[in-house]
Amino acid sequence: MPNGLVSGIVFALTPTVLLGLIFWFIMRAIIRADRSERTAYAKIEAEERARFERERGVTTSAPTSAE
Repeated sequence: MPNGLVSGIVFALTPTVLLGLIFWFIMRAIIRADRSERTAYAKIEAEERARFERERGVTTSAPTSAE
């Protein structure tokens, strides 16, 4: 156990800071993975729309949100 005031403050704040950093890294990884997944999905969707239009000769528009 630390004896000084400064060492006591550091000892008390270290777990909170470390858990905050771990949480930040995890959330950052999740958000980046989601962004990458959305980009890949949009690319596949565009390729499928282009293929559909080539095969059928029908122009499609992006789906609108359902109400």
